[in-house]
Amino acid sequence: MRCPFCGNEDTQVKDSRPTEDSAAIRRRRQCSACGGRFTTFERVQLRELTILKNSGKKVPFDREKLMRSINIATRKRNIDPEQLEQMVSGIVRRLESRGDSEIESRELGGLVMQGLQELDDVAFVRYASVYNNFGRVEDFEKFLGRMAADVSKDSKE
Repeated sequence: MRCPFCGNEDTQVKDSRPTEDSAAIRRRRQCSACGGRFTTFERVQLRELTILKNSGKKVPFDREKLMRSINIATRKRNIDPEQLEQMVSGIVRRLESRGDSEIESRELGGLVMQGLQELDDVAFVRYASVYNNFGRVEDFEKFLGRMAADVSKDSKE
């Protein structure tokens, strides 16, 4: 691990422990050249995941890209960042525990939609507008109509 202060490659781990959610390992490091101390967070990756796009193109799964897209949908919403982190960790765990390392982008989007629907209705609609490629106001109206019908159906049960 390269020192962020001097760029030296020789750093030593001084302390290592799991994070509170056990999704990552927190390591305190010290540079042998400048003595600088810094923290790294390392995630355990069970397998390399590949996303199969609708176009047929294959791209490596990028957890940070997933987090960015969710952050865009939840921007200016009163949602605890820890909840978002737990949601993303849960999605990644579900993907990694599957038998196949190739995931269709539609499946990944569906998992995000599920998580956002449970978390925040507005973020869910924002994400859905991009996920479903809404191009007109009518697209929103239809989607919100289906959403309202689902809510009223659930409340009757």
